[in-house]
Amino acid sequence: MVRPSAERKILHADCDCFYAAVEMRDDPRLREVPLAIGGSRERRGVIATCNYPARAFGIHSAMPTARALRLCPQLVLLPGDFEKYREVSRQIQAIFHELTPLVEPLSLDEAFLDVSEVERFSGSATWMARWLKEECLARTGITVSVGAAPSKFLAKIASDWEKPDGLTVIAPAQVDAFLRPLPVKKLHGVGPATGARLDALGITTCEQLREVPLERLVEEFGKFGRRLFELCRGIDERPVRVERERKSISVETTFARDLPDLVHCREALVPLCERLEERIARHGHPPLAGLVVKVRFDDFSLTTLESRGLAPCPESFARLLQQAWERGRRPVRLLGVGARLLPEAERRQLALAL
Repeated sequence: MVRPSAERKILHADCDCFYAAVEMRDDPRLREVPLAIGGSRERRGVIATCNYPARAFGIHSAMPTARALRLCPQLVLLPGDFEKYREVSRQIQAIFHELTPLVEPLSLDEAFLDVSEVERFSGSATWMARWLKEECLARTGITVSVGAAPSKFLAKIASDWEKPDGLTVIAPAQVDAFLRPLPVKKLHGVGPATGARLDALGITTCEQLREVPLERLVEEFGKFGRRLFELCRGIDERPVRVERERKSISVETTFARDLPDLVHCREALVPLCERLEERIARHGHPPLAGLVVKVRFDDFSLTTLESRGLAPCPESFARLLQQAWERGRRPVRLLGVGARLLPEAERRQLALAL
């Protein structure tokens, strides 16, 4: 059997309920009350994050604010100060870089760190994780959960294992015992649809997944079948990428009132296209691979439509919008437009051809 690398030491650091944690740090009165950061009920906002007292009521991120307030009428709702959150994130990321230059930020509040070659703390990933937690708390007042493992996907699972304020280490010798009873829905890339298909096959744990031959998994799940075969055995050689390649640029708006028909959607499309054009310009007009339109209807069903080869102009987006709207023909609560960027490898090939 192929074994996961025993030499690599990967940390995944994840701030606990980050936006809410910053607000609770700055106003201690918020620590013991249900608190959420998100848009208002009147503007049909959603919850960005919430603290643990709020989670006890069943509130979670991406939940409509109106539903969150029904679950917990006493919920304290704040609109969020994202410039403040970005500044705290910069402070935390600076601490990460004190430990290693190999840091891959995933968002404002989490990152992977490759500490395989770090000699401090006698090379102990456990001691490094403790140092990160202590320094982040002492310097920023924010608690961070950290997972340590030989691979990225295991480190990410480990950081979530004992939240909040957790520290979980999966040593190379512990990988097999840790994985066997692990639910397959914890594997990287297994979303609700794949999870349901695995469940229909009677596969709920990694141990059961290991019993399925590679050929059967590829037949059932295509290329992702090989990925499943590897992950349930702890194999994940993805490197920590210091520079992440941007794949798309997009903008979207959730409307205070549903757009009743296609005519109103077309009117709302114009300012969205202008915002997208400004954002593309700020990124230096990178080569584009395709355009995307996203439509969420009033029943919360979502459809996206993508097309390659179109110029990023309002007329192109209008054609895509009409096709997307025809799929539901209902009032619309959210519209989004975006552009897929040409992958870096294709840009280099294009430059060589010219």
